[in-house]
Amino acid sequence: MDTILIVPGLRNSGPTHWQTWFESELPNTRRVHQDDWTRTCLSDWANKVRQAIDSVDGPLWIVAHSFGCLASVTAGFARPERIRGALLVAPADPARFNEPEVLLEERLAFPSVVVSSTNDPWVKSSAARYWAGHWGSEFVDVGAAGHINVDSGHGIWPQGMALFEQLKARVAEQSPA
Repeated sequence: MDTILIVPGLRNSGPTHWQTWFESELPNTRRVHQDDWTRTCLSDWANKVRQAIDSVDGPLWIVAHSFGCLASVTAGFARPERIRGALLVAPADPARFNEPEVLLEERLAFPSVVVSSTNDPWVKSSAARYWAGHWGSEFVDVGAAGHINVDSGHGIWPQGMALFEQLKARVAEQSPA
């Protein structure tokens, strides 16, 4: 059974966040932990994601939120053969965190979906669409959904679960039997 890595963003995802709900609903999940949830440093955060990938036997899925998306994408560039697919929700805008954008301007070697909101206070929909294009990700606009976190009403998030299941089904259809 494939492992699912949950990769939270800044300040982690609390007990009522949709990522925590995913952990309770999906088998074989592991949460990536950062040394400091209040300080973003892309290289440090990506290293923690790479370590989590390396600790898993077999292929895995990534479910990331906000700054965790940037860390996951960066780690994914280094470990593409290990990742079956990634759900990247409300990806942080690297410019907002003074991270060098050139480090993120590659195409991902695995299927991915970027989920964005039209009124996210942390990333403009146009920026999320831009990064989805660079990464070769499918882009899904979920309308006015804020930062797609607890503050915007996304604890239990069936739409997100459905998007993840659709990604997994699409990858399964494309994989040789």
